[in-house]
Amino acid sequence: MAFCKNCGNQISDQAVMCPMCGTMVSAPVNNTPKATSGNFLWAVLGFFVPLAGLILFIVWKNDRPGDAKMAGIGALVGFILNIITSVLWGVIVGLMEVLLLEGSYYYY
Repeated sequence: MAFCKNCGNQISDQAVMCPMCGTMVSAPVNNTPKATSGNFLWAVLGFFVPLAGLILFIVWKNDRPGDAKMAGIGALVGFILNIITSVLWGVIVGLMEVLLLEGSYYYY
């Protein structure tokens, strides 16, 4: 419940005017965020710089949900592909080392 600024009477949150003194109450402000589909460029940024995408997701999740979702998806996909690439690179380097040293009799 709100109170009238003029007389102090308790009034409804949706009231436009105080029923006791007739003073106009300011209209309620609509703070709902605009629904946006999000810009694909934020997903691209999140893909190439996952940390930036994660930060943008956290900062924008309430104010710009569409852009936050795109940045978060890009960050998630970029992070997962970085992990997969690192594992594959390690496997390839390990196999190359085994194959190259297979015939060698030199041990370090």
